[in-house]
Amino acid sequence: MFHRILVPLDGSTLAECVLPHVVALAEATDAAVTLVHVVEQTTSSEQQARPIDPLSWRFRQAEAKSYLNSITSQLREADLRVPIDTVLLEGQPAERIVELAHNADVDLIALSSHGRTGLSGWNVSSIVQRILLRAYTSVFIARAYQDKPLTTSSSGYQRILVPLDGSQRAEYVLPLLGILAEKHRAKILLAHVVAQPEMPRRAPLTREETELGQRLIELNREYMVGYFDHLKSRLPERIETQILVDDNTVAALHSLAEGEAVDLVILTAHGYSAIRKYPYGQVGISFITYGTTPLLIIQDLPQKALEAEAAEGVSSQETQPVRTPIYDKPSI
Repeated sequence: MFHRILVPLDGSTLAECVLPHVVALAEATDAAVTLVHVVEQTTSSEQQARPIDPLSWRFRQAEAKSYLNSITSQLREADLRVPIDTVLLEGQPAERIVELAHNADVDLIALSSHGRTGLSGWNVSSIVQRILLRAYTSVFIARAYQDKPLTTSSSGYQRILVPLDGSQRAEYVLPLLGILAEKHRAKILLAHVVAQPEMPRRAPLTREETELGQRLIELNREYMVGYFDHLKSRLPERIETQILVDDNTVAALHSLAEGEAVDLVILTAHGYSAIRKYPYGQVGISFITYGTTPLLIIQDLPQKALEAEAAEGVSSQETQPVRTPIYDKPSI
């Protein structure tokens, strides 16, 4: 379960579209909320060569602190009653947010797909992508092009899609799923895609090969029917199940999410077949990259079990300046 939710904000209305979801998640789990803003340093070599104006820098810090305090007030007006604190950082946003997540006992990062730089042809911004790949924790993504106002009536879920593959790792989502569904009176849609077996042949399949493939499909489908019946005893009553047969698992799940008009997708970072040294499996990466609904990915592996990228390992050996974050006391 979540104990602390980290919410990166850059001052834009696009970034703030995550706030209704923060209310929904924090209310359901009683998790503390940390709002973080990074006062960004310029990357232009020409501007870096100029001396920093201390007065201008202090003004930017004061402005950012005032902004975080105003967001705290908005969350209180939305009737969020968990501890809320604010953190002001300096530097490059992605790097500083990841650093804070690793050092501040954060177990969920909730952020918008886009922020100050605006919407683009990419489903998530470059800053968000870097945070997702380096955070090594559970993440929530709100889609910035689905903005809705922060009110007490706007923070619930009606229909939650949960892809499952029958593995114990995929079931990491179930405790939180039950809590969210009970809190928001949401309908749960459990889904599984039975993959058509691959049989590469130069010639058409023989009758025996075709029958073998169909038999494997039917065996897997029958197993998942019993599996879902078993899961229903562990979850709230408002449950539907979908068992699909398709040669492309992620495409079938995307189509299901869109066709069923779900307003939240919850899945585990790794399932039955995922390579577990990477932060996410194929389904998780696909929903991050191509999904159109709010997405919650539960990280089932500790950070030490996930391998750093080659570039990250090299860069981490360089000496980095240590900067102390500016904290505000929790507002309770």
